[in-house]
Amino acid sequence: MKTQPIIFGICLTHTLLGSPNAFVPRNIVSSLGTLRKKSSLNVSVGLGPEEKQEERLASEEVEVKVEVPEPDHELFRTSRLTPFDKKCDDWYGSLLSGEGCFLGEVSTDAWQRINSLVELKRKPLLKFGEDDWTPYQSNPLPGTPILPAYGLETYGLPIPRRNAEAWRNLDVNGLVSNDYSGIPDGIGNELILEESVSIKYKEILEAKGVWVDDEACAGRLIYINGRFVPSISRVTDIAMNLSPDYFSSDDVSAEVLENMKRLTDGFTDRLAADVPSGETDYLTSLKSLSGPDHNVGEATSQFAINGQQGTACFVALNSVKAGAVAYVNVPSSSASDTDIDTNPETVAVINVITTNGGFKGTVKDEKGVASHPRSLVMVGDNSRISFVQSFIDIDESDTQDFVPTLVNGCTQIYVGSGANVTHSYIEEAGGMVTASVEESSRNDEEGVEPPRVVESKRKTLRNTHFESVDVHVTGDNGAYKGVVMALGGNGFRRISVGTSLLRPGAHAAIHGFSLAGGNQRLDLRTLIHHIGQATTSEQSQKNMISGRATTSFRGRIRVEQSAQQTESSQITRNILLTDRSRVWAVPSLEIIADDVVCTHGATISDLEEEALFYLRSRGLDRISSRNLLMYAFAEDISCRVDKRMQGSYDSPKRLKNRIIQRLQNLVPRGDRAIKGEFQSV
Repeated sequence: MKTQPIIFGICLTHTLLGSPNAFVPRNIVSSLGTLRKKSSLNVSVGLGPEEKQEERLASEEVEVKVEVPEPDHELFRTSRLTPFDKKCDDWYGSLLSGEGCFLGEVSTDAWQRINSLVELKRKPLLKFGEDDWTPYQSNPLPGTPILPAYGLETYGLPIPRRNAEAWRNLDVNGLVSNDYSGIPDGIGNELILEESVSIKYKEILEAKGVWVDDEACAGRLIYINGRFVPSISRVTDIAMNLSPDYFSSDDVSAEVLENMKRLTDGFTDRLAADVPSGETDYLTSLKSLSGPDHNVGEATSQFAINGQQGTACFVALNSVKAGAVAYVNVPSSSASDTDIDTNPETVAVINVITTNGGFKGTVKDEKGVASHPRSLVMVGDNSRISFVQSFIDIDESDTQDFVPTLVNGCTQIYVGSGANVTHSYIEEAGGMVTASVEESSRNDEEGVEPPRVVESKRKTLRNTHFESVDVHVTGDNGAYKGVVMALGGNGFRRISVGTSLLRPGAHAAIHGFSLAGGNQRLDLRTLIHHIGQATTSEQSQKNMISGRATTSFRGRIRVEQSAQQTESSQITRNILLTDRSRVWAVPSLEIIADDVVCTHGATISDLEEEALFYLRSRGLDRISSRNLLMYAFAEDISCRVDKRMQGSYDSPKRLKNRIIQRLQNLVPRGDRAIKGEFQSV
């Protein structure tokens, strides 16, 4: 009898949805994992099996077992690191080196977190019907090596990367080219000044417009290069400095330790307060919010890292290196809303950076210095406080050597039930940028360097200012109102503000104004996280960019499934004064709840020609008209700063005059290359 060829077809399937590690290199295709699959054996004989044979095969099941060895994932941990990625890791490692760990358990906990690498293991496959089952699963192919998320190859927290979402619009290459591994002299100890020197510093602060008299504040804490200066500070019951001795004593507060150990970007999973969910349940885990289909998941996953601000590694670095803590502790009050004064007391924290950053080395070392200011604000129930932070730089002498400086600040704010916190953040360090750098590099006068060359030689262009503001509204009907004024001339500035609204009725308002010119690189990040029910927020961000500067703003509002009846609004307005200036404005909404009212928008233009014409028709010249419109753009935000920090009306160093001086320095000269409806020169 003539036989027909028999063809056996066995199909083994593995579901992959959104796997970042789906690519299997050729050299490891043969190393497959263990897979068990029960399937019917499909047999084709000629034109098909006989009828009896088909019935037998249909009822027969064959168990297929493929032995697949699991690779050693650790061998591949750093396999995709580029030379520049290694440079970024080395740069961060240099910041970790040297003296540190002044804050006891806080420093120890942060150090361990930085150096605890992410465990590389395969996630279990959940079955349909299990509590945490979701169709949105991510698993590499069996036998494929599991790689850490981008930025987690060397440390336990994501390190800056050139193409990472959190660092995409900042010049990471220029940032890591600066060495900030130096340590300020005497960090961890108070700075004791002679009476004559104290008087000198007071006069300098008054001339800078940031001094607050004793009768005008409830506390004043002054730090020079990260060291507390008691002789010109005013320590009170609610405003004090926490030294390393406090953290090593038995009197250290457990609440202070718990709050200071908290990391940003979800790397502390436990919420700062329990969030009501239903009548009896409470939400406590950040990674499981809106789960299982819409949760962010583990903070170390690539999906979560893509939505982070990138501040966790620098907050942990601050915990390791900070030598003192500005501590504001406002106790709870029994007063009702009608009894509370609408003009709350002011606590000022002034951070001063000198020309050499307090570095004990010399210019020959070609090394910069890093300081790590730290502030902790805890406001009890039904209390009010106006918290002000100022950053300025001073030149102690004309002969003092300049040292590039990195200021890595961290501010944590906790707001209780019915409490109201007003926060004013004013950054003015770095001097003034060079005007007219947008012009061509021609020389009108012999021997005069063009503005671009002058700006490239400006010393403070090598300075970097980082700040992470982490706010948690932990009580019902608590409110946080923040104002951020970024005015300084440092080459790199990155300010991140994150606000978590955890309890019903919580409110947050974030208003900001940034000014960039010369060759500055500015990055602004905000997150308003609605977690509790019936929470509200509002945000307005204004940016003015001139010269060849670049500014990036990414504002994110996330509304969890538990945050029903949320109301939120967000707007960013940007003015580009020159053809060479650049801005990335990215407001975003992530809404998982279905009963919300949320809006967001962005505008980009130059000053309106129609408005200029109106002012000129009233008798003002073109320059005065333009200056008036430029300040009006900024005044809408600056008027929200604490009144005591704005200065007296007749003071030449009041905040308004300081802003006008910087605005006039950025007025462009010459015609725009392409003129349009909203281009005024």
